[in-house]
Amino acid sequence: MYIPAGFGTVTPYFFVANAERFVAFLVNGLGGKEVLRSARPDGRIANAQVVLGTSTVMVSESSSKYPPMPASYYLYVEDADATMRSAIANGATVEMEVGDMPYGDRQGGVKDPHGNIWWVSQRIVHEPYTV
Repeated sequence: MYIPAGFGTVTPYFFVANAERFVAFLVNGLGGKEVLRSARPDGRIANAQVVLGTSTVMVSESSSKYPPMPASYYLYVEDADATMRSAIANGATVEMEVGDMPYGDRQGGVKDPHGNIWWVSQRIVHEPYTV
């Protein structure tokens, strides 16, 4: 099976209203890098690809066939506190303040302007999760 570089076996694909603003949030709020964009004839985003760390996500402008669909995502970052501040500065609201968790992550949560929840997590121990 061939999977393009930067993609995983499962790749999040966001359908959102105002995809332009959402891509800006991924880049400016969560530190992503837009690597590809194609537009519909009306200029709206048909497909944008944004790299967040080691993962690529895809974004499309929602439509009547594919309405907006918020979800929840677990995002590993280098600095949970800094990423939370950046996300909030770019329109996110706090779901959970940053704190050290018993499972070895420093984590907080935000809801982006499109209704998605992001669990912003910095692994503070260099070991796998345990039960």
